[in-house]
Amino acid sequence: MQPKIISILVLDDSLPFRNIVHQAIQGSPDLCLLPETGAENGLEQVLGKLLPDVAIIDEVSPPGGVSLSECLDCLRLSQNACFTPCIVIGPERPGTDHTVDEYGAEFIKLPESYTADRIASFKNEICTKIRFSAHAAAAVRLSSKRLDNGENPVKTEGASEVSHSLQPTSGEDFRYHIIAIGASTGGTEATAQIIRNLPHDMPGIVITQHMPPDFTRMYADRLNRISKLDVSEARDGKRVMPGTAVVAAGGLQMYLKKDAEGYYVHCAPGKKVNGHCPSVGVLFDSVAQCAGRDAIGVILTGMGNDGAEALLRMRQAGAYTIGQDRETCVVYGMPMVANQIGAVMQQASIEQIADILTSKIH
Repeated sequence: MQPKIISILVLDDSLPFRNIVHQAIQGSPDLCLLPETGAENGLEQVLGKLLPDVAIIDEVSPPGGVSLSECLDCLRLSQNACFTPCIVIGPERPGTDHTVDEYGAEFIKLPESYTADRIASFKNEICTKIRFSAHAAAAVRLSSKRLDNGENPVKTEGASEVSHSLQPTSGEDFRYHIIAIGASTGGTEATAQIIRNLPHDMPGIVITQHMPPDFTRMYADRLNRISKLDVSEARDGKRVMPGTAVVAAGGLQMYLKKDAEGYYVHCAPGKKVNGHCPSVGVLFDSVAQCAGRDAIGVILTGMGNDGAEALLRMRQAGAYTIGQDRETCVVYGMPMVANQIGAVMQQASIEQIADILTSKIH
């Protein structure tokens, strides 16, 4: 199957900056650079006309002579009807991280030296973040389109209508009381397939999907519409109850905690871990520490190794661990590393994981 072509709009018509992006994606048949923008006519007009999958901004000289904040404001994910994700490339001057994070954009630092290793790493980061951003945005556009059209959630063949009026079980009979799911590239659809096929009487579920701010709330809403569970974006102090699932908010690290009343999540700003905020590793480590053998860990499709070592610590703490298999992963990265280091007790296709979880809880 031919991969979908991802169109990239560089919001800087200067030849040197366009060359940086062009050279980085050269050799990637799924990535396509759009022609010069004509950004002097207004960013909103350009975006509406070209409808790019991803926009890239030069941090040093944003288009139209505006500030980086003003430029990002035109691309703000929650306000842009096209949900165009943005990547900022620059030397990482003081204050850039805050500005970029505030607007839900990705940041890529220019290499400090141009050795072969640094150039290769820089190119890989650009291609990885372009693909991730485009995939995440596509999921949000689909969710928004269904909502705008008043369509019912898509269900698997034979699935019954979702009813959140069903009363969740108390959880006293559960063998495991927490299910932790971590995913990255390709994970939006993989997690949705699992959640869609779970019954309402499940243990509390915590989900970290690599997504920027604004995306996660819409994604949680989408999962809630297709699921028998009560799914919501996490907020600090939210209880993780049977029959519910919480999705880590973009830009915040999410930790599982436990007190006399049971499990809850702590959400707080934090540094990127394994290159991500939220990080799967952060969630899995907290699950290992406070849930141990009371938990099941599931690592799904994604680039890199986020969550692999933490899943191993979950297994060492007594948790049952599952990894998505190579054949059904969009990117067999995170599950592959987890399997290689002995973190995975059972490999399974994405079609099997919901049934495995259901069979394991009693």
